[in-house]
Amino acid sequence: MVLKVFFPSCCSSADSGILIGRWISEQNSAVILAVVHFPFIPVQVKQYLGEVQHLTKVSVSVLGSWSNSKQEKEESLSEFLEDLGTIFCHEPWIQISKEGDSKFWSCSILQKHPKNPQEEEIILVYYDQRKVMLSHLHPPLDTAGQRAEDASKLSAIFDTVARSQVLFMTDRYDEGPIKLTHWQSDGVEASIIVELLKQASVPACMLLTFLLSLVSGICRSRVLKFWPLSFLWSKLSTCEQLGHRLQHLQVISSNKKAQNQNQLMRKANIFVSLLIDVALGILLMSWLYRKNRIGHLADTLIPVADHVAEELQDLLQWLMGAPAGLKMNRALDQVLGRFFLYHIHLWISYIHLLSPFIEMILWYVGLSACLGLTVALCILSDIIALLTFHIYCFYVYGARLYCLKIYGLSSLWRLFRGKKWNVLRQRVDSCSYDLDQLFIGTLLFTILLFLLPTTALYYLVFTLLRLLVVIVQGLIHLLVDLIDSLPLYSLILRLCRSYRLAAGVKFRVLEQQDGKPLRLLMQINPLSYGGVVQTYRLPTYSCYPRDSWASLCKKLFLGELIYPWKHKGDKQN
Repeated sequence: MVLKVFFPSCCSSADSGILIGRWISEQNSAVILAVVHFPFIPVQVKQYLGEVQHLTKVSVSVLGSWSNSKQEKEESLSEFLEDLGTIFCHEPWIQISKEGDSKFWSCSILQKHPKNPQEEEIILVYYDQRKVMLSHLHPPLDTAGQRAEDASKLSAIFDTVARSQVLFMTDRYDEGPIKLTHWQSDGVEASIIVELLKQASVPACMLLTFLLSLVSGICRSRVLKFWPLSFLWSKLSTCEQLGHRLQHLQVISSNKKAQNQNQLMRKANIFVSLLIDVALGILLMSWLYRKNRIGHLADTLIPVADHVAEELQDLLQWLMGAPAGLKMNRALDQVLGRFFLYHIHLWISYIHLLSPFIEMILWYVGLSACLGLTVALCILSDIIALLTFHIYCFYVYGARLYCLKIYGLSSLWRLFRGKKWNVLRQRVDSCSYDLDQLFIGTLLFTILLFLLPTTALYYLVFTLLRLLVVIVQGLIHLLVDLIDSLPLYSLILRLCRSYRLAAGVKFRVLEQQDGKPLRLLMQINPLSYGGVVQTYRLPTYSCYPRDSWASLCKKLFLGELIYPWKHKGDKQN
């Protein structure tokens, strides 16, 4: 029979005394929690353990004795430690002794009524009490029905340490009849700054909750449900991002306590994400308003818009000729070219009308960076969408013409084969046509077929321009989603205190000596960085519909539209 003794490494230098812990009979294991030093009164120890057991619901008892002799072991101390087993009456009684600075300890078992006459093999397992306490590998402490019911699992060890938190609240500076050694015996781990922040966070959260309730009430009012405010709120990326950050602030300022570790980590990740986002936004705002960069940006914006318009005019002039040596339908080519040139002329006039106000607009837009870098990036995406609105219009016109001809040709092709599309049954049925219908269908099919190359060329050129704008906006929104969803607090915790994000445990065999018990070291296995991102990733929303390449090619071939603005997608859990 193997008996496992889980001994905290923080007690290896403790003075002689008795071992306090929990005996798990299903595992034939003893979990040592603390060492009570000499001198002590047994009645007071039993009374103290009764109070701890009442508060923690853990069957804490005296499991054995601990002897740490700096010199050679004294016979009187050995006899006294053996006599303690008759006072506290625990079966079995564990005796652990350390002589000098030796790392090989002696461990023996005393049983008055041994069930097995053979000598039990002892395994001494060292564990870091602080890491086990903070690793959160134990069941939730507030679920009384799920507190490590299956005692045959290793989680019972973690559950025992986690539920014994009251035992670790006393240190050696406390004036009391009992002196303990555990992971907080040199002082309870705490920070004055953290405690002050906890006290100040209550009124701050109440004030923030009140302000957020007012903002949420305004956002849910009927005024924003009327057109065009509802249209702008659903289409502009800035409004979507502000709504997303408003939900984050509501989660942070909520006075509801986190139920488990995942909810606590989610709140911390949101708080750190908001903090870094606002800090980066303030840095961007300070950079923009330094050395009159807003004025320089406004001065370069109009020449860039004029240059883009000139390039588009040159592109249309090229399309109205013989592009790449292709023979185009001249009449349709001239009509489309002049139509698009007129739109470019209107766009240039619109830009020059706004030129006196562009610097003032940019000055006020720069102030929005104090709300966060993500809000500034979303505003940049909306500005790009507005500045390239004429390219979007060209794309829509070309896509509609191309789509009309594709569907017309497919319908007339079914006419040649004696088929038609049944709208009610949503299928292709057979149909008989007379001579006049076939003649008109042939003429229309010929006209559409010869006009298709001209329309397809305009559609192809403007689709490529539209895709270029979409790629730029997509990269901006990828950066926004990265800042919104990246669990920065969890990554920092994984880098600095990896045991807080534990994935499991591993045992390492330590150096052995004949006649001494087998020594193992229990270590915490941290989550990988990829596992941290996958486990604690914050919910976000997609920038654009995430279609496959086949679906995207199908849409482009059929002339379906690629939407210019950010559309709210399904939220990720």
